[in-house]
This record gives sequence, structure tokens and C-alpha cells, in this order.
Amino acid sequence: MFIPLYDVNHLKHIRAQYVTIGLIVANFLVWAFGTVAPAGVADLAALTLGFIPAVAFEHAVLPPALDILPGELSFVTYAFVHFDFWHLASNMVFLWVFGDNVEDALGHIRFLLFYLACAAAGALFHGLINPLSEAPLIGASGAVSGIVVAYLILHPRVRLWTLVFFRIPLPLPAFIPLLLWVGQQFIMLGLDLEGMVSWGAHVGGILAGTVLVVAMRRPGVPLFDRRVVVPRAVELKDPS
Repeated sequence: MFIPLYDVNHLKHIRAQYVTIGLIVANFLVWAFGTVAPAGVADLAALTLGFIPAVAFEHAVLPPALDILPGELSFVTYAFVHFDFWHLASNMVFLWVFGDNVEDALGHIRFLLFYLACAAAGALFHGLINPLSEAPLIGASGAVSGIVVAYLILHPRVRLWTLVFFRIPLPLPAFIPLLLWVGQQFIMLGLDLEGMVSWGAHVGGILAGTVLVVAMRRPGVPLFDRRVVVPRAVELKDPS
């Protein structure tokens, strides 16, 4: 429906978004390793690090050669494995545009915990919907969904440059594309339970992010900030 391009929403509490950058680098390194590794390694990584509901809920077991990590870790490790470059890039664009301001509102450590908790909630919700599925869930979209809804709650009126329908650049108040995006996840969850995209992981991340951003934000950080922050390309001018 849309791709976020950038906003002008300056950091207030931190000097730089170190955790956001670190998460992006970590995701790219895992993907890069999979691309240069021998054939089949990426598939093995998806089975080893991915979240498999049937395994997590003890309806199935992995072969001993792949069962190398405690099962509980798969609730988080799956979020660092991606199917291909475009799967990775789509998640990282959302993380780059929205992660810095959420990290600013929470602080570095709490933001990292927030990210991992939203990833875990996405896996849990996906698993509760598909408890017998033996297909591995991979990708950062559960965690990123939590960040998107956190940004929506924190900065709904910030003007956000978005690529609408993937081709029309428009500066919109953040609440317009983000509310539409959140609504799409719930609608698709009801329509496409068996599809390739785990809408359940998205919804799980959204639900966790909605609760956690309220509880984990810095003291004094407002919700639903009413300030209108406009990108420079559409900066308002004084007619006088």
C-alpha cells in the first residue's frame, strides 16, 4: 500500500539511534552470510533459527542435527532471518524510518527490549493461530509492526513522506498511512490465514507494541503528540 521514505522528527533524548542502526546491521549481516554460504545453508538457518509453531508447542521435533538452540530462543532468533533481499529491505526501511524516534522515546536499552518483546509476541500470536504448522516463520515484521504502532501512538501528526501505491510520493500526516497500514494487518489476518505472509505475526507485534510503548516510554514523553512536524520539501512559509 505504501513505503515510508522519511520524516523530519528530530531526536530529543539521545544523540543517535545506536540500537536501531545495530539491529539493521545485524539483520543485514545474517542475510549476507546466507547469500555467501554454500547452497542449502540458508534453508538450514530458517529451520534452525526460525520459529516453528509445531516444534515450539511440542507437536513435532526437529532432527537432532538442527536442534542446536534452546527452543525458547526461536521466539526471537526468527526475526533476524529473511527469505531474500527484498524481504529484508522492506522490513529495514520501516525500521530505519520509525525506529529512531521510538528509540528516542524509550531509551536504548528499553528500545532493544521493546523490539525483542514485539518479535516474541509476533511469534506467539502466529503460533496460537497455527499451532500445528511445521513451516518456519522468519523475518523482522513482527518486531517492526510493534515499532510502527508505537510511532503512530507517539507522533501521529508528524508529516511523513510516503510512496503511496509504491509510486506516488506524498507528504501525509503519519496517522493516515499508519492507521491504514494497521487496519490492513487485521483485515488480512481474517482473509488470508493460510497465505505466505504471517499477518498473525504482524498483529501480535502491533498488540504488544501498543501496550509496551505506553508502559516503557520515558517519564514525560507524551502520547499522541499534537505537534505538526513538516518535512523541508513542504516547509510552510510566512506569507509576509
